[in-house]
Amino acid sequence: MVDLACGTGLNFPYLEAAVGKAGRIIGVDLTDAMLIQAQKRINIAGWQNVELIQADLAEYSFPVGIAGILSTFAITLVPEYGGVICRSAEALQSRGHLAVFDFKEPANWPEWLVRFAAWLNKPYGVSLDLADRHPWESIRENLQEVIFGEFYFGALYLSVGQKSDS
Repeated sequence: MVDLACGTGLNFPYLEAAVGKAGRIIGVDLTDAMLIQAQKRINIAGWQNVELIQADLAEYSFPVGIAGILSTFAITLVPEYGGVICRSAEALQSRGHLAVFDFKEPANWPEWLVRFAAWLNKPYGVSLDLADRHPWESIRENLQEVIFGEFYFGALYLSVGQKSDS
């Protein structure tokens, strides 16, 4: 399991439960400060199957045969998200999954509310220019869509794609 832009490792307990002690988790993040916090989380929990890699997602080389890839609140921030998703799809094993949970511009919100929401989330890298990025479309182009759902009145989405049998 690869956790893209893993940050401080908040997803690791859930991923650990999913893959078990025999599974492997790879946390990838750009910033050393986030990875230092993630390593502390790993050390406290005593996990032996988590590897951390400092890399820009736009340049990260995925290992081949990955069962699952996860991105939470990150892929939309990467200008080259389409390439990341394409390389993710290529790296997945047959019937492997890519799951993305992220922000999107709500279709039915008034413009002032969209601007206000973007302003509130500015400390997290959110800006109005991100509204033109639609990672779920890249998932649909590269994988078989399993799930697409919107949450919080369309401000968030979950898109899960599965690699076809080879």
